[in-house]
Amino acid sequence: MTDERSDQERVESRAHLLPEEAAAGSDDAHAQAGAILAESDAREADQNVAPDTVLERRTSDQTVNPVEPPD
Repeated sequence: MTDERSDQERVESRAHLLPEEAAAGSDDAHAQAGAILAESDAREADQNVAPDTVLERRTSDQTVNPVEPPD
């Protein structure tokens, strides 16, 4: 399977409108899906693409301080 075919499959899968999108309407669901996936790919490749959004990748033990049990 080529990357191009994979992209086509992704667009086909995403082209089915979500309820909110269907309510708003879409002139070209395939073009809309392609744009959404391209933006998603860009954000995944370079997390600084959208500087006002931050995606943190931490485990739960990095986010909380362990609580010591009482003696």
